Amino acid sequence: MIGQSTVLAAEFPPSVEDFYLPSILPWGHESYWFTKITFLVWLSAALIILFFLVAYRKPKLVPTKKQWLAESAYGFVRNNIAVEMIGPKGVQFAPYLTTLFLFILLNNFWGIVPFVQISPNSHIAFPAFLAVISYFLFIIVGIRHHGFAKYFKTALIPPAPWFILPLLIPIEFFSNFMVRPFSLAVRLFANMFAGHMLLLVFTLGGFAMISTNAWFTPFSIVSWIMTIALTLLEFLVICLQAYVFTVLTASYVQGALADEH
Repeated sequence: MIGQSTVLAAEFPPSVEDFYLPSILPWGHESYWFTKITFLVWLSAALIILFFLVAYRKPKLVPTKKQWLAESAYGFVRNNIAVEMIGPKGVQFAPYLTTLFLFILLNNFWGIVPFVQISPNSHIAFPAFLAVISYFLFIIVGIRHHGFAKYFKTALIPPAPWFILPLLIPIEFFSNFMVRPFSLAVRLFANMFAGHMLLLVFTLGGFAMISTNAWFTPFSIVSWIMTIALTLLEFLVICLQAYVFTVLTASYVQGALADEH
């Protein structure tokens, strides 16, 4: 019992190193290029593609359950995010926003799947990459809609007296072109990272209390009950973060299309 307690004490609590896993391929153990997290990202992309291919393989006027589910997912993003945030022009951005929403949602969902229990978005690289895509999207949309010079003029020079502009222009640049991608990435990453760590702490905490002292055994049950409660809460966070990331991307596109920012 003492030896087992010593091992648990050495491994508890979980550290940030849990997010830097070794390669799951035998010939790439030290390369870290194809880890469990990378596999989950590719699996998420494959599942989304396969789902829509199967759902629309033989589309019918009266939709099947799979077709109805696919149409509902697309319709939700198109009507409640794309059109609601951008306006009629939002329809052309609905495919990207739907893909973004489902991709983030599914990758977040891995964080509460038994025996997986880690979201790729709890690793900063993946939220950062998605934020960069959205970042270039709204810049390119703004340039195509207004032209290069007019877009950056309206994005950087607010309607204000000329003597305040030397102060406002750096603020506008920092806000529009640096804070937006940073906040998109960090918000998603921080929520998924924190959720994973909390679930690990309460799950392993229950085992640690059982192994160390009999007096702590009843508290291990409380720890596991907290794990279940936090899993339900994490499910809400998973859905909310996918929605927030997609809504903010749509709002940035809407700002790029607006005549005045």
